[in-house]
Amino acid sequence: MDDQHLEEIVNAVLKELAAMGIAPSSRTARSAPARPGESPPEVVIDLGDPATPAARGSPGVNHPADSDGLTALMETTPARIGVGRSGPRLRTRSLLLFQSDLAVTQDALMRDVDIKLLDEFNLFRVQTRITGGKQEYLLRPDLGRQLSNEARRVVAERCVKAPNIQLCVGDGLSAAAIEANLRKIFPVIEAGCKTGGLSLGTPFFIQYCRVGVMNDIGDLLHPDVLILLIGERPGLGRADSMSAYMAYRPKSGDTDAERDVICNIYDGGTNPLEAGAYTLQLAQKMIRSQASGVKLKLMEK
Repeated sequence: MDDQHLEEIVNAVLKELAAMGIAPSSRTARSAPARPGESPPEVVIDLGDPATPAARGSPGVNHPADSDGLTALMETTPARIGVGRSGPRLRTRSLLLFQSDLAVTQDALMRDVDIKLLDEFNLFRVQTRITGGKQEYLLRPDLGRQLSNEARRVVAERCVKAPNIQLCVGDGLSAAAIEANLRKIFPVIEAGCKTGGLSLGTPFFIQYCRVGVMNDIGDLLHPDVLILLIGERPGLGRADSMSAYMAYRPKSGDTDAERDVICNIYDGGTNPLEAGAYTLQLAQKMIRSQASGVKLKLMEK
């Protein structure tokens, strides 16, 4: 089959798709290869950005029974509904949006927190027992729950002992979450400690951090309440959600039963400013009750 014959077939298919309303009638998006001595054909991408809010909320179902109802339903959830299909397959727009959102997730997971942000809040940096970078961090969560020997030494030397509140920041599974929320929540917690008459320990940052590292920090510093701000596991297209894990006098052997958490902290979820205020309220309750986690819940009944 020569190039001319192939060109005729492709043009015929595009013309048929255009008549169905699902493809352009011209071949500007895909031209025949340039012959020797000719300039390469212009490539025009006629598909808009599928990640814009308008594109996300646009139904992909052909001829829905209730188009307004379908649009309203799609506005109530970030779930991928009403996207339609092309035969048994995803539409190109849906596939590109999925790939775009997956890229956001992977970027948040594999990227490190901006050092300038940490310097802005005078957070010195320590590391868990992870030595093999992100890949080891993902494969060995147990090592992310323990401070390295060097980190133990640095924390013991540089941090105030036995404060009312010890604030730590960990990258967790999303650097983007820390970068999106720290500037909003950190000052609220800091100001809340002053207003409430609570001593604030020396804050610091933990790289390759898992929640269980709170036990090591508790053994070293003995705070009344430890607050760990950490990036949550990112979802498709959602990478800026952060959690605040809290525990009353954490120590070796503690489990999630001894901890509380304020999750989904981001603009559009739990507002970072409100989360900071609620974190201080919960910390004061822990100190009064001398308990956290399940024990605190049982005392409230």
